[in-house]
Amino acid sequence: MLKITTVPNDILNQTVIPVKKIDAKIINLIAEMEKTLVVQDDPPGVGLAAPQVGENLALFIIKPTERAKTKVFINPKIIKSEILETGGLKLDGNTSKKKKQKPVKLEGCLSIPRIWGPVKRSDKILVEYQDLSGSIKKDWFHGLEAIIIQHEIDHLSGVLFTQRSVEQNLPIYEEKNDQLEKIDY
Repeated sequence: MLKITTVPNDILNQTVIPVKKIDAKIINLIAEMEKTLVVQDDPPGVGLAAPQVGENLALFIIKPTERAKTKVFINPKIIKSEILETGGLKLDGNTSKKKKQKPVKLEGCLSIPRIWGPVKRSDKILVEYQDLSGSIKKDWFHGLEAIIIQHEIDHLSGVLFTQRSVEQNLPIYEEKNDQLEKIDY
């Protein structure tokens, strides 16, 4: 099993290099990443990027639920993203109609233990990537999968979710004694 790299570690703030060849080393790395991800339980992990295990490579895996099959993303790129208006209500200034606004959920990260924060993300994304066989795929993802993929692609760019929260002027929380306390920054 691989060790999860945690902050402050420079690899978490670097842009990765593309995977040139899906060879035995890459296949083994992905298998070890999957073993590492599935044993995470406090909190459970839903995605893991190569930099989080000390490898500066453009790949990650996701497993949104315990029963879900692990999906592999090599050299991924978001081609298109859409923000759908769903969830809570927001008044539209131009009319008396109410517009729906999606609630922002808290994100966490295995590389930043006990820290949580909201991040506004696209609801639906079109991703181009290679799978484990090397085939190039283009697929739409939405909901939790879209959020996880955006979080993991941020890792490949050296961006942590806490940076996104700060950029969006959103609070960050630290977990203490099973309670969330707002961090002043």
